[in-house]
Amino acid sequence: MALPTMLPIQSRRRFLRRTACGLGGIALSQLLADTSSKATAKGLSVRPSHFKPRAKNVIFIFMSGAPSQYDLFLPRPEMQRLHRQPVPESFLRNLDDALIKGSAQVFASPRTFSKHGECGMDFSDYLPHLATCADDLCMLRAVHTDVSNHHPAQLVMNCGVPLFGYPSMGSWVTYGLGSEANDLPGYVVLLSNSGEGVDGGSSLWNNGFLPSEYRAVNFRSNGDPILHLTTPKGISSGMQRSRLDAIRKLNEIRFQDTGDHEIESRIASYELAYRMQASAPNLVDLSNETRATHELYGLDQEATKWFGSNCLLARRMVERGVRFVQLYHSTWDDHSNLNTKLKTNCDMTDLPAAGLIRDLKQRGLLDETLVIWGGEFGRTPMNEVRRGNTPGKEGRDHHPFAYTMLLAGGGIKGGQIVGETDELGYHPTKDAIHVHDLQATILHCLGLDHEQLTFRHQGRDFRLTDVGGSVAEQLLV
Repeated sequence: MALPTMLPIQSRRRFLRRTACGLGGIALSQLLADTSSKATAKGLSVRPSHFKPRAKNVIFIFMSGAPSQYDLFLPRPEMQRLHRQPVPESFLRNLDDALIKGSAQVFASPRTFSKHGECGMDFSDYLPHLATCADDLCMLRAVHTDVSNHHPAQLVMNCGVPLFGYPSMGSWVTYGLGSEANDLPGYVVLLSNSGEGVDGGSSLWNNGFLPSEYRAVNFRSNGDPILHLTTPKGISSGMQRSRLDAIRKLNEIRFQDTGDHEIESRIASYELAYRMQASAPNLVDLSNETRATHELYGLDQEATKWFGSNCLLARRMVERGVRFVQLYHSTWDDHSNLNTKLKTNCDMTDLPAAGLIRDLKQRGLLDETLVIWGGEFGRTPMNEVRRGNTPGKEGRDHHPFAYTMLLAGGGIKGGQIVGETDELGYHPTKDAIHVHDLQATILHCLGLDHEQLTFRHQGRDFRLTDVGGSVAEQLLV
């Protein structure tokens, strides 16, 4: 029996364009209108906010792996009294936490705490430099999230939902506001050289279903700022310009043929890359910074040099109009040997983070730059049991119900502690702030209404805060 003749494979777009005497073209135009962004044509040009903003830029210092709030920010005298004792039965009753075992013992922090600033904010001896910024900081002690595994929780913090394929916070911000940086991306990610990768990887700074110009660009703090950005040997600037012009014309022809707005994003990316070939090397050249600035960020010390360079680059980026800069440092996931590992991470990051805040303040940039410090969740008040209880080698498990984050500048009221927890620091008892509330507040500081910042995708309007979130007014100036 003869096989049926195979029809040529056609795309949905081509089928609609060629059928029904042009009626398919009408359907196609409606399809494109529904699935493409009006902002795509505008690219990263500056767009008006919903209302008067308090901040222009964001620097998010993301401490991947979840720093222990008990050993950095949260002294708990009751835990000292119950140290090495089983968690009280009354506390465990009706507790919905898969990570808590019946044999769990309270683990009081071995750290020494003291109060700092006029506000009397608590810091442990592992954070002596951030402690000097106490009156500029807003400490959130009752942040909570939905999941207790690293990658999903990092997605919730960065993308609003524990699922792949959704836009990151920086993508939402640049989609809503554009960028004032003509020769640099609107959204930049800097990774720390800690020897540990970020659990969530690039899914945390992806553009998801937003146009691709809103995806973050990874920068490096030494060598070529972006891999493969340098023009190859033997290629002059004129040759490079001619080649890009030819590619642009071909892309424009393809766009006219297909109507695919991602081609517009591709054209914009080529042009931005061309401009960055001149601007990016100057950006990462820190030799013109003063010696005092190098010392402020710890660039003269081996332990702090890499993270300090990233913090200094973040300041230089917001000076040049980059809208959203995210610094990732991994990993704070200390299931064992907490005391030693925590000190290593604090030694790498404490001085540079404090230097960034002080530098922004002395340059008059802190009022318009929102600085965020924190991870995806916190750690438990009991020691980790699955890896042994050797004294001095204890660790802590994951804790999503109440943990600590820091905010500074950008319309945030400094010198205050917001949120309270029970005597073990386990559950919020006052001013609990969900991750969606934090995201709504960040957008509010930038002049964006989190309920209005939406993108239509697959038949519905999506937003960073999913279906939740309220602005935490008590955080604001």
